[in-house]
Amino acid sequence: MNTASVKSSYCNMVNVTTTREEVVMNFGVNESWDRGASEYDVRLEHRIVMSPFAAKRLAQMLGKLVGEYESRYGELNQGS
Repeated sequence: MNTASVKSSYCNMVNVTTTREEVVMNFGVNESWDRGASEYDVRLEHRIVMSPFAAKRLAQMLGKLVGEYESRYGELNQGS
């Protein structure tokens, strides 16, 4: 893999939508640090569009990765 053009970004929010032909993931940063806030200020940074087949492969890879993480460091809670 050629990594010459790779850029790193921090994201703490993702929103996913789908159509029959594609899966769209919007990544951003939630800048509302008050957990009790009624509104959130999210700055969208990246939009990734992929086929449902690629999205399924990604879901499988992430599932495996999270399973390995939890076996090393303990179970992740949904609210964390």
